[in-house]
Amino acid sequence: MTHLLSDIRILDELLALHLDIRLWSARRKMSVEDFGGAKLPPEDLASLGSKRIADPETLRIFGTLKARAFSHLDRHGVRFLSGWAIPEDKAGDIVRELVRLRDEFQQAKEAFLANYDSSIRDWVDRHSQWSDIIRHSTVGPDYVRARLSFRWQMYKVAPLMRHDTEQAVLEAGLMEEVQGLGNTLLAEVTRHADDMWRRVYEGRTEVTHKALSPLRTLHEKLTGLSFVEPHVAPIADIIRSALDRMPGRGPIGGTDLLLLQGLVCLLRDSRLLVEHARKLMAGQGTMSVLDSLLTFNDMPQPDSPSEAAPLQPDELEEAPLLSEIPPLSRGLSIPGMGLW
Repeated sequence: MTHLLSDIRILDELLALHLDIRLWSARRKMSVEDFGGAKLPPEDLASLGSKRIADPETLRIFGTLKARAFSHLDRHGVRFLSGWAIPEDKAGDIVRELVRLRDEFQQAKEAFLANYDSSIRDWVDRHSQWSDIIRHSTVGPDYVRARLSFRWQMYKVAPLMRHDTEQAVLEAGLMEEVQGLGNTLLAEVTRHADDMWRRVYEGRTEVTHKALSPLRTLHEKLTGLSFVEPHVAPIADIIRSALDRMPGRGPIGGTDLLLLQGLVCLLRDSRLLVEHARKLMAGQGTMSVLDSLLTFNDMPQPDSPSEAAPLQPDELEEAPLLSEIPPLSRGLSIPGMGLW
């Protein structure tokens, strides 16, 4: 019990953030009347579809802003409970960007509602043949206003530490979520790396310095969440060392590009990634790890992270104790938080 309760101490460094963005779909269910009395199959055989009562293009901005908010939290946090776990010391910067996105959402909402009636009329005119089935399903702007919202709740998660019985603490449900954070974070790394490979590095013989941006973002995320799992800080160290070896300006090609491609391939495979992290934790320098990446382009790689079997908890727990780990080559600090 003592060991399990010490694991949960990583919550001391985290805040939970639940993002609550609600969009209006501008869809209403088709009714029998919409078909002018035509004979339809019974409900147990087929169900009616839906109809759009407003131009979907006028609502696209809201879906875009929601996607940006999700992407922002994915870049800095890790999925947890019904939202994200974010580092408490990064909360200010993370929320500032959410505030900016919320303000943009509100401005778009007011602009949409100001032109709502004319937009509906334009939509009806564009589909004049079906104007009746649109008109009798339209809703007023107040209805739409209530269904477009951008908010979040941020809170501190406190484990149930005191109870009459030990079993009540262990069965509270939070322990399993906390212990799964390491696997969740590594799975997110492989997913981001797979997307990075396809969009930026696959088949390229030369890239610009913009290609380094997603790696810097991933490094920042791992550094901020290094206390979640013992292998995270060494992985961040590998990325940082690779970035430091890149030229200061000009296109990136040749051996430098091969190194970046090898790094991204490594990040796509969680098992190899943990294996290299262990080498650093056992005292191997990052330079030797990076040199080995130059041969990664000749190695078979999974087409996507989903093809690689997920790591099992005991595979992550094989890391050496903190007292057995020499200082990392770049001196990254790994707060224990009771994990080892």
